[in-house]
Formats: sequence, C-alpha cells, structure tokens
Amino acid sequence: MANNIEVKELLEAGVHFGHMTRKWDPNMAPYIYMERNGIHIINLYKTAAKMEEAGNAMAKIAASGRKILFVATKKQAKDIVADKAAAVNMPYITERWPGGMLTNFVTIRKAVKKMSSIDKMKKNGTFNILSKKERLQVDRLRAKLEKNLGSISDMTRLPGALFVVDIRREHIAIKEAQKLNIPIFAMVDTNSDPRQVDYVIPSNDDASKSIDKILSYVTEAVAGGLSDRQSEKEAKKEAPKAEAKAEAPKAEDTATK
Repeated sequence: MANNIEVKELLEAGVHFGHMTRKWDPNMAPYIYMERNGIHIINLYKTAAKMEEAGNAMAKIAASGRKILFVATKKQAKDIVADKAAAVNMPYITERWPGGMLTNFVTIRKAVKKMSSIDKMKKNGTFNILSKKERLQVDRLRAKLEKNLGSISDMTRLPGALFVVDIRREHIAIKEAQKLNIPIFAMVDTNSDPRQVDYVIPSNDDASKSIDKILSYVTEAVAGGLSDRQSEKEAKKEAPKAEAKAEAPKAEDTATK
C-alpha cells in the first residue's frame, strides 16, 4: 500500500500539510519530513504505511463482529464521517460528545431506549392520549435524543475500537477509551501527541479533502472485514450441506451391497 501511487494521491489531497512549526508537538518528530515556510510537512511514506497498518487492524475488528465508533465533531469532518461510517453500518458521533459515553455506557443505553419507547408510544396510540403540551415536550425530547444519539442506536455494547479525527478536540473521548483499554485509531496532526493513540495516522486533520481521503481508505478496509465475516458465515452454513451430500453416496453404496 505504501507505494508511489498512494503517496501521490495523499499529496493531491493535502494530507501532508501540518501546523505551523511553533505549534508542533515534539513527539510528532518521527513523522515530520521537513519544514517549509514555517509549516511542518508530514512524511507521506510513513502516513501510507500507517494507513495500511490501521486498515488491516480495523478490518480484523470488523470481521470479529465488533463495532468501531467514529468520532469527529469539527465542522469540516462531520458530514464526511457521518456518510462514510453509515455506509459501512458503523456508529458515529458528530455532535457534542456525550460525557460518559463509554465510561457510563449503561446510562447512554437507557437514553437510546427512551427513543424506542417514544416510538412505541406513537405506534400503539398512547402518544395521542397525551395533552398537546405533553406531546410537544415528548417530540422535543425525541428530536434531541435523535440528534445526539441516533447514530449510535444500534451500538448495544461498548465498541471494539474508536476512530478519531483530531485528538486534541476529542480529548474527552480519548480519555474515556484509554480508561477502558479500547484501542484508538486516529488522524494525528503535527500539533498533537501521538502517544495517546494506539494506531497513529499522521495527517492533516483540518482539510476536508485530507479527511475524506483517510476516511475513504479506512472505511473500505472495514467493508472488507465485514465482507470476510459474511463469507465465513455463509461457508459455515454450507458446510453441513456439503457433508450431507458426501454422506449420501456412501449410504447408497451400503444399500446396494
């Protein structure tokens, strides 16, 4: 994966542009190629290698049946992350990070279940019994829950990993994942400390083209993992049938004798 074509694509997407040199984190030194006009330039060969490493690990997690929670609340990343994560049926947070999202997951699940109970009320007619004021309040609560937690409604247990865009901005999510030993994958810019992350992808985490490029790659890797999982399930289903067919001729041979 770490070939010239890949590096050229990363270059075209502006993945190599870091922050101003005065804002750098010294721990990012191994991933910096040079300084140009007061801006650090990221070594894209290392980015490509790290992308491949992260992609392989994320594919394995997806193949195991665990969810990967994507987190990005900055304006230029929100829509990209929502689209890419939804396309591979993975949960995501693009609004404000709910405090205790991971460390107090039981409470978060209760809030998600509240959405389901409101939906049931509307289906069975209970909602119509409420007064106009009460219906309005319930609708507002449902809308608020949907906005903040709708994208994680299918996440019934803690995720197998976190994928973060901008670890400085999402520091609360990072801390919660660290407490629970949940693996962290992240786009890490030159102003951030890569030691907080298990799988570092050194990259420009501000430009939408750069974010789109990295997210496209990792979600394709996730899709590959999901496809492998599906193939394995189908193979297991077919195995007993194949065994039965293999046994059938033996039975016929015995009957003839």
